[in-house]
Amino acid sequence: MRSDAEKVKRKALDVGFTVVGIAKAGRLGEEADHLREWLQQGYQGTMAWMARDVEKRTDPAKVVPGAKSVVCVGLNYYTPDRHPGGPGIGKISRYAWGDDYHDIVTAKLKLLWSWMESEFPGVDGRYYVDTGPVMDKVWAQRAGIGWIAKHTNVITRDHGSWVFLGELITTLDLDADEPATDHCGTCTLCIEACPTAAIVQPYVVDSNRCISYLTIEHRGETVADLADHLDGWIYGCDVCQDVCPWNQRFSVETTERGFHPREGNVDPPLEAWKEMSQQEFSTRFKGSPIKRTKHSGLVRNVRAVLGLQRNEEGGK
Repeated sequence: MRSDAEKVKRKALDVGFTVVGIAKAGRLGEEADHLREWLQQGYQGTMAWMARDVEKRTDPAKVVPGAKSVVCVGLNYYTPDRHPGGPGIGKISRYAWGDDYHDIVTAKLKLLWSWMESEFPGVDGRYYVDTGPVMDKVWAQRAGIGWIAKHTNVITRDHGSWVFLGELITTLDLDADEPATDHCGTCTLCIEACPTAAIVQPYVVDSNRCISYLTIEHRGETVADLADHLDGWIYGCDVCQDVCPWNQRFSVETTERGFHPREGNVDPPLEAWKEMSQQEFSTRFKGSPIKRTKHSGLVRNVRAVLGLQRNEEGGK
């Protein structure tokens, strides 16, 4: 006879998730200390929201009173397409090539939660997809989905780090899985490859230097001393993931059609996009993660990369 935990994990796979694991809910200790130290160093940049609700972020019971379990899920988003590169062409992070992962993962979590409410009457819970005060990578590691690697992304043994994470905090008391163990070993390829030296030490990223932060979350002008290192990236950056041996060996093409690239997202034309209007931006990126950077941010990034490419051509 299946345990409740087995039933929940089977249902999670049935609704379309790639991986699933369960952790016991409880106040975080060492991980909470690391978060506070990271915040004290100012590594969050201008993401002030990271410093809010730290108590909630480190204690599931502050989010769901009486929380007993955290059901963690992952959804593979990898597609084998490649950036063509070359003058006049930009780069967008693979995770943003298709539809917004928030919508796709949330829809599946909603199905899982609806089933749980029906299967286990009286259960309480809440689910999140990168939208609430939850340390999703910490819980993914505790639930055995994968380990937080030196580049701070979660690596799964069967799909590398090309997975979106979600979690469901519930009062249902479920058997927990064994936490994932670290398999980075002595490898430092991600640290060595980072164009801006944003991985200041293994497992610690300074957002202020991270291209993903600078092209997505950062507001205002391009940071002058880092602009020369954008290397074509106009939204996000995949360098640390592209060089990871786990991704090179275990990447599997996603079966989720919504994650396949929209037209122009693999090879964004910089000249055509540098004068993009707000209306064009809203239309093109409706239902896309790229809307996160806002119209002003994307145009800023495009012009910065285009200017850098022209300077490089002029210097040849």
